[in-house]
Amino acid sequence: MKDQKSNKTFEEIYLQYYSRMKRFAREYVITEEDAENVLQDVFLEFWEKKDVLLTFSNLIAFLFTSIKNKSINLLRRRMLEQEASNRMQEEYLRTVQLNLESLESVDDQIFQKKDLETIINQAIDSLPPRCREIFIKSKIEGKKQKEIARELNISVDAVETQMGIAYKKLREQLKGIYPLFLFLFFI
Repeated sequence: MKDQKSNKTFEEIYLQYYSRMKRFAREYVITEEDAENVLQDVFLEFWEKKDVLLTFSNLIAFLFTSIKNKSINLLRRRMLEQEASNRMQEEYLRTVQLNLESLESVDDQIFQKKDLETIINQAIDSLPPRCREIFIKSKIEGKKQKEIARELNISVDAVETQMGIAYKKLREQLKGIYPLFLFLFFI
């Protein structure tokens, strides 16, 4: 009997205040969908605690405070999401810009050079011995990092570090033809 009465009271409160509460939420969270989600959360919390909350003298203040707090949480989460999205967009634009500049700097005459292979081989030969060995095993022989690590009795981290060193040194030495170098060794 008590449960039926509290269910009826909950339903009455829901019907009486839903539209006002939704307008209140909508004023701050902007979209209809977000306002409905906030209200759904508030009424779910209210439903779960209805036996206690129905004894409150100022239930309306509780409901509107709950809407306010849930709206604040939603808006903070959206701001963080937007900031993360903006950072990712900025990083993407920087990468596009660097790629554009790299491609624009490629000298088309490079493809005409007969000694292109010699230039690349000299750059690879100029790498420190261990670095060169790891680079050749990875990019020329096509071995996986785990396989190289096992073969040379070193850690996978050491292989990754040496590959990073190789890329850096090759990028410096092959400035004008680095995009072509990437094309030849990474396809």
